[in-house]
Amino acid sequence: MNCARTRLFLLQLVMLLPCSAIPAQSNGTPAAKTKTPILIELFTSEGCSSCPPADAWLRRLDAAQPIPGAQAIVLSEHVDYWNHDGWKDPFSSPLLTERQSEYARILGLSSPYTPQLIVNGKSELQLTDNEQVSKVLLEAAKASPVPIAIGAISVNADSPDVLRAHIVADGTAQKHDADIFAVLAIDHAESQVLHGENGGRHLTHVAVAQEVVKIGKIEKGKTFNGDYRAKLKPGQNPKNLRLVVFIQDSGPGEVLGAAEQEITFPTK
Repeated sequence: MNCARTRLFLLQLVMLLPCSAIPAQSNGTPAAKTKTPILIELFTSEGCSSCPPADAWLRRLDAAQPIPGAQAIVLSEHVDYWNHDGWKDPFSSPLLTERQSEYARILGLSSPYTPQLIVNGKSELQLTDNEQVSKVLLEAAKASPVPIAIGAISVNADSPDVLRAHIVADGTAQKHDADIFAVLAIDHAESQVLHGENGGRHLTHVAVAQEVVKIGKIEKGKTFNGDYRAKLKPGQNPKNLRLVVFIQDSGPGEVLGAAEQEITFPTK
């Protein structure tokens, strides 16, 4: 599928998702339960001409939240293996490339590729297949995730570049240990690409992961209480950040729970 057709299809797909993904209601019971979080990771690059349509799809999904009974928690994870092709992606990281490579190994793929979407650490989204997208997302919405709470986020008054948050995860129903990760992500990012496959294009991204940090383990049948601490980059606006926390089996394996919080507190 060429780039123009791909772009059109992906934009249409997110518009179709609310209709195609909503199953028929048979009992008329109102949806009162807490929405099920679904972690959706997009591995992308500003050096890849096929990636901007997927970036746009992710932004629309994040804004529209069309999955019935679920909250889509999205992350843009920029890899660095396109950086040799005329443009160095300013958001790319070799650690994110390594994370994607581990997924490729676990999923039995011959190599990583972009754009690639991973849902809850275990399923790929095939964006050229509307039925498959709906099936995967609806199935993910049926999960019973480990509850995670992100406490009030603060910036240390003595060190305004240090962000802190308290994390609580209820693992009382957990049958095995798992890892807990925190991601400080740029809420909205833009870039004017000067060279490479996207040369001359102005690109926009959502929830751009700066790093994926393991902050601890949740033990079988126990509750996790821990603190997250991150040093902000010079001049970084905390109001343009969101904090994503998720629990994942080692491997990387299945994501067992996730939560996010935008940083909206007043800053000095």
